[in-house]
Amino acid sequence: MNILEGHKIHKSYGNKFNRQEVLKGIDIEVEKGEFVGIMGASGSGKTTLLNVLSSIDNVSHGSIKIEGKEFTTMKNKKLAEFRKHHLGFIFQEYNLLDTLTVKENIMLPLTVKKVPRKEAQGIFETVAKELGIYELKDKYPNEISGGQKQRTSAARAFVHNPSIIFADEPTGALDSKAASDLLNKLSDLNDKLDATIVMVTHDPLAASYCNRVVFIKDGQIFTQLNKGEERRQAFFNDIIKTQGVLGGVQHEL
Repeated sequence: MNILEGHKIHKSYGNKFNRQEVLKGIDIEVEKGEFVGIMGASGSGKTTLLNVLSSIDNVSHGSIKIEGKEFTTMKNKKLAEFRKHHLGFIFQEYNLLDTLTVKENIMLPLTVKKVPRKEAQGIFETVAKELGIYELKDKYPNEISGGQKQRTSAARAFVHNPSIIFADEPTGALDSKAASDLLNKLSDLNDKLDATIVMVTHDPLAASYCNRVVFIKDGQIFTQLNKGEERRQAFFNDIIKTQGVLGGVQHEL
C-alpha cells in the first residue's frame, strides 16, 4: 500500500523572464513502512523535493497524495488540519521551543489534536522511552545535548502517529556518536511501529539505514537502490559507488 504518491512533480522559481526549473516531472511512490532516503549533489533538487512532498512548499505543477488525499490544492485551513493528523517533521536544527520542557515539546502535537490528558501521557511515555529521553522530561532544551535535542525532535514527530515522517538532514548538526544513536532509534521505530520515513541526507552512512535510496540529479530521479537482504555495510558501499557516478554529494545550500 502506498502512503505517498507523487506524479509529474514540477517546481520552478522566478518569473517568465528568469525562471529556474528545479524539479522536472518527478514520479515517486513510498509504501507504508518504508524508510526512504533522498540523496543528490548540491543543487540537484533533493531538498526542494522533500519540501513539496511534505507541503512546506507548493508544487508548480503535478499531483501529490498522502493516504490517498491530494493536498497540493488544499487551502491554508484545510492544509493545516491535514498536517496535524498526517505529517511529522524532524529538522536539522531541532526547532524546539526553548520555553517548554522536553516533555512539553514532545506533547505539542497531542495538545494540538486535543488528545485526552491521560491518553497523551501514556503515548508520551512510550515514545520517550523508545528514544531514550524519558529521564530528561523535565529539562529544557538548553540543558541537554544536541543528540538529545534531536531525539526530542524525533519523539515529537512520532508521538501523534502520523501517516509519514519527513526528516531534513536530521544528523547534519550531530557528532558521529549522536548521529549513530539517532539513526538506530529511527530504524527501530521504523520496524516496531511500521512507521513511514522519508529522509533527505548528504551522508552515505545515514542513508545506509534506509530500505531504499532515491538519487536526484538535475531535478530528476537518476537511479534508486534497494537494500533488500543486504547488510548495512554492503548497502553503504553501493551508495558510495552511486555517489561516485553522480560526481560526489556535498552539502546542499
